[in-house]
Amino acid sequence: QVQLVESGGGLVQPGGSLRLSCAASGSIFSFNAMGWYRQAPGQQRQLVATITSGGSTNYADSLKGRFTISRNSAKDTLYLESNSLKPEDTAVYYCYVRDWQFQAYWGQGTQVTVSS
Repeated sequence: QVQLVESGGGLVQPGGSLRLSCAASGSIFSFNAMGWYRQAPGQQRQLVATITSGGSTNYADSLKGRFTISRNSAKDTLYLESNSLKPEDTAVYYCYVRDWQFQAYWGQGTQVTVSS
């Protein structure tokens, strides 16, 4: 059973930056894809960014340029850097991984609130 633990969320002012982390219980080479999704109150969960085992990245069109996904294989950790944050970025951010059997796993989520 894969366990994912997100951290790094919190309250940030508009225009600020944040880095989210997602520590996996196993090697990230166990996954063919990793990513971040977010869910705002009353809305469906939406894609933020994904990264494949080969390192290819994909971003939601509306978030390109402000969000960067990366990973550290030595630490088995996935990251999401966000800049120029806006109030509409307020959401619970979830870490996601998919193994080579296409089984998906989710973290518990970390709250990001953008407010002055």
